[in-house]
Amino acid sequence: MTISDWVMILAVFLGPIVAVQLTKFLDAKKEKRQRKLDIFKTLMATRSYATSWDHVMTLNRIDLEFELAQPKEKAVVEAWKQYLDLLGDKTITGEQWGTKRVELLVELLYKMALVLDYDFDKTHIKNSSYSPMVHGNIDAQQAKIREGILEILDGKRGLPMNITNWPEQS
Repeated sequence: MTISDWVMILAVFLGPIVAVQLTKFLDAKKEKRQRKLDIFKTLMATRSYATSWDHVMTLNRIDLEFELAQPKEKAVVEAWKQYLDLLGDKTITGEQWGTKRVELLVELLYKMALVLDYDFDKTHIKNSSYSPMVHGNIDAQQAKIREGILEILDGKRGLPMNITNWPEQS
């Protein structure tokens, strides 16, 4: 047997193995990118609803999918850490906290956009989200209802009652 015969035999046996391994590698890479895209898309879709369950759960997935070893992704993780620090900060209150929260969320989304090759600038990320006023009104009403019910259950407030019809006595 000649060297070319041995090369041919090796090619016949190793070709499919290399092809399968290469396919698995490419699939894993594609799946990893898809998970990052899912995080970005969910955060972009819920950026006006920072207290929604989807938004909060998705924020908590950032550490799982973005890697410190990659320079662009490291910037995402660092932006997430800054945002997380603010979210837990009880020293800043009111409007100042809200303004800073939006600023840091926009920065986080911008860094993600860079990693995922989206051409969004910070102004677009900040201002191009739609949130109907009625949603804010509903959230405020539900919060007020919950607070009222809790005050009644805690004995801090009574439940007003009016009798409109007295039962007839026989």
